[in-house]
Amino acid sequence: GASLLDIRRHAERAYPDECCGALIGERAGEAGGAFTLSNTTDGERRRRFLVGPLEYREAEARAAATHRELVGFYHSHPDHPAVPSAFDLEHAWPNLSYLIVSVRDGCAAEARSWRLRADRSGFDGEQLCQ
Repeated sequence: GASLLDIRRHAERAYPDECCGALIGERAGEAGGAFTLSNTTDGERRRRFLVGPLEYREAEARAAATHRELVGFYHSHPDHPAVPSAFDLEHAWPNLSYLIVSVRDGCAAEARSWRLRADRSGFDGEQLCQ
Protein backbone atom coordinates (compact mmCIF):
# COMPACT_ATOMS: atom_id res chain seq x y z
CA GLY A 1 0.00 0.00 0.00
CA ALA A 2 0.93 3.62 -0.32
CA SER A 3 2.95 5.27 2.43
CA LEU A 4 2.80 8.79 3.78
CA LEU A 5 5.61 9.62 1.36
CA ASP A 6 3.45 8.39 -1.55
CA ILE A 7 0.54 10.51 -0.29
CA ARG A 8 2.80 13.56 -0.09
CA ARG A 9 3.99 12.93 -3.66
CA HIS A 10 0.36 12.60 -4.84
CA ALA A 11 -0.40 15.96 -3.19
CA GLU A 12 2.56 17.57 -4.97
CA ARG A 13 1.56 16.12 -8.37
CA ALA A 14 -2.00 17.43 -8.02
CA TYR A 15 -0.93 20.94 -6.98
CA PRO A 16 -2.43 23.54 -7.37
CA ASP A 17 -5.51 21.32 -7.28
CA GLU A 18 -6.46 19.23 -4.27
CA CYS A 19 -5.84 15.50 -4.34
CA CYS A 20 -7.71 12.89 -2.38
CA GLY A 21 -7.53 9.21 -1.55
CA ALA A 22 -8.55 6.49 0.88
CA LEU A 23 -6.65 5.12 3.86
CA ILE A 24 -6.89 1.40 4.52
CA GLY A 25 -5.63 -0.69 7.40
CA GLU A 26 -5.79 -3.97 9.25
CA ARG A 27 -8.28 -2.54 11.72
CA ALA A 28 -9.97 0.79 12.41
CA GLY A 29 -7.60 3.58 13.30
CA GLU A 30 -4.40 2.05 11.95
CA ALA A 31 -3.70 3.06 8.40
CA GLY A 32 -1.42 0.64 6.63
CA GLY A 33 -1.87 1.75 3.06
CA ALA A 34 -3.68 4.11 0.75
CA PHE A 35 -4.94 4.49 -2.78
CA THR A 36 -5.92 7.50 -4.82
CA LEU A 37 -9.47 8.60 -5.58
CA SER A 38 -10.70 10.98 -8.24
CA ASN A 39 -11.62 14.41 -6.98
CA THR A 40 -15.28 14.44 -8.05
CA THR A 41 -16.03 17.99 -6.93
CA ASP A 42 -17.62 20.06 -9.67
CA GLY A 43 -15.86 23.30 -10.49
CA GLU A 44 -13.90 24.27 -7.39
CA ARG A 45 -11.33 21.50 -7.61
CA ARG A 46 -8.54 23.64 -6.26
CA ARG A 47 -10.21 24.11 -2.90
CA ARG A 48 -12.60 21.21 -2.53
CA PHE A 49 -12.46 17.50 -2.02
CA LEU A 50 -15.63 15.48 -1.72
CA VAL A 51 -16.12 11.79 -1.10
CA GLY A 52 -19.66 10.94 -2.08
CA PRO A 53 -21.51 7.69 -1.35
CA LEU A 54 -20.22 6.06 -4.55
CA GLU A 55 -16.59 6.84 -3.73
CA TYR A 56 -17.13 5.70 -0.15
CA ARG A 57 -18.52 2.34 -1.30
CA GLU A 58 -15.71 1.94 -3.85
CA ALA A 59 -13.13 2.59 -1.15
CA GLU A 60 -14.78 0.07 1.20
CA ALA A 61 -14.91 -2.54 -1.57
CA ARG A 62 -11.25 -2.02 -2.52
CA ALA A 63 -10.21 -2.35 1.11
CA ALA A 64 -12.32 -5.50 1.58
CA ALA A 65 -10.78 -7.03 -1.55
CA THR A 66 -7.43 -7.02 0.26
CA HIS A 67 -8.98 -8.20 3.56
CA ARG A 68 -8.53 -4.81 5.15
CA GLU A 69 -10.80 -2.00 6.28
CA LEU A 70 -11.41 1.56 5.20
CA VAL A 71 -9.99 3.63 8.07
CA GLY A 72 -10.14 7.12 6.59
CA PHE A 73 -9.42 9.49 3.75
CA TYR A 74 -6.64 11.89 2.87
CA HIS A 75 -6.62 15.11 0.91
CA SER A 76 -4.37 18.06 0.32
CA HIS A 77 -4.75 21.74 1.14
CA PRO A 78 -2.87 23.72 -1.53
CA ASP A 79 -1.28 26.80 0.06
CA HIS A 80 -3.34 26.36 3.22
CA PRO A 81 -2.57 24.74 6.61
CA ALA A 82 -3.24 21.05 7.29
CA VAL A 83 -6.32 21.98 9.31
CA PRO A 84 -9.89 20.94 8.43
CA SER A 85 -12.06 23.57 6.79
CA ALA A 86 -15.75 24.23 7.41
CA PHE A 87 -16.39 22.33 4.16
CA ASP A 88 -14.38 19.37 5.50
CA LEU A 89 -16.44 19.40 8.70
CA GLU A 90 -19.72 19.54 6.81
CA HIS A 91 -18.83 16.52 4.63
CA ALA A 92 -16.91 14.31 7.07
CA TRP A 93 -17.97 10.74 7.87
CA PRO A 94 -17.91 9.54 11.50
CA ASN A 95 -15.40 7.01 12.86
CA LEU A 96 -12.78 7.73 10.19
CA SER A 97 -9.41 9.45 10.15
CA TYR A 98 -8.83 12.46 7.90
CA LEU A 99 -5.23 13.02 6.92
CA ILE A 100 -4.56 16.47 5.49
CA VAL A 101 -1.31 17.42 3.73
CA SER A 102 -0.48 21.08 3.28
CA VAL A 103 1.21 21.83 -0.06
CA ARG A 104 3.04 25.15 -0.27
CA ASP A 105 4.31 26.35 -3.63
CA GLY A 106 4.16 22.79 -4.94
CA CYS A 107 6.06 21.19 -2.04
CA ALA A 108 4.33 19.01 0.55
CA ALA A 109 4.70 20.55 4.00
CA GLU A 110 3.06 19.49 7.26
CA ALA A 111 0.69 16.52 7.44
CA ARG A 112 -1.84 16.16 10.25
CA SER A 113 -4.56 13.62 11.00
CA TRP A 114 -8.00 14.45 12.37
CA ARG A 115 -11.09 12.61 13.60
CA LEU A 116 -14.66 13.95 13.65
CA ARG A 117 -16.12 14.40 17.15
CA ALA A 118 -19.18 12.28 17.95
CA ASP A 119 -21.37 15.39 18.12
CA ARG A 120 -20.00 16.69 14.77
CA SER A 121 -18.99 19.96 16.46
CA GLY A 122 -15.46 19.79 15.10
CA PHE A 123 -12.37 17.63 14.74
CA ASP A 124 -9.79 16.42 17.25
CA GLY A 125 -6.21 15.90 16.20
CA GLU A 126 -4.81 12.38 16.39
CA GLN A 127 -1.36 10.84 16.41
CA LEU A 128 -0.01 10.43 12.91
CA CYS A 129 1.82 7.16 12.28
CA GLN A 130 4.70 7.82 9.89
